[in-house]
Amino acid sequence: MQAFWGKGPKELYGGVEYWHTPERCGWLQKQGEYVKTWRRRWFVMKQGKIFWFKSDVVTPDSVPRGVIDVNKCLSIKGAEDTINKANAFEISTHSDSMYFIADTDKEKEDWINAIGRAIVKHSRSLLEHDRPDYTNG
Repeated sequence: MQAFWGKGPKELYGGVEYWHTPERCGWLQKQGEYVKTWRRRWFVMKQGKIFWFKSDVVTPDSVPRGVIDVNKCLSIKGAEDTINKANAFEISTHSDSMYFIADTDKEKEDWINAIGRAIVKHSRSLLEHDRPDYTNG
């Protein structure tokens, strides 16, 4: 169907070539959206988006199972106490909170730091973009 409409994965996902040179990638568990079981997924973070896949073999033909736009993220923080699971963290948006579980505490901290930096970077670029230009007097 994508080929019929002339849109490949690159056009569908904001031009992000998620299949090579990710900023961060690795296995995490996430809860299903409807059936709340924990599922292991391969996550790829690149250019302000976090994609997840069933497999760690990601090609231009791979279709993400989901995507989080970092510019919609308000916060990221540890969530072991909230969901009672080790190495858990939470990403919050205006409308939702999603929980993830890393394999180790170090991986959890690495994901929190990487996503946190992306949130800050994106919010800074929004502020600079929206800042009034006072140079034209």
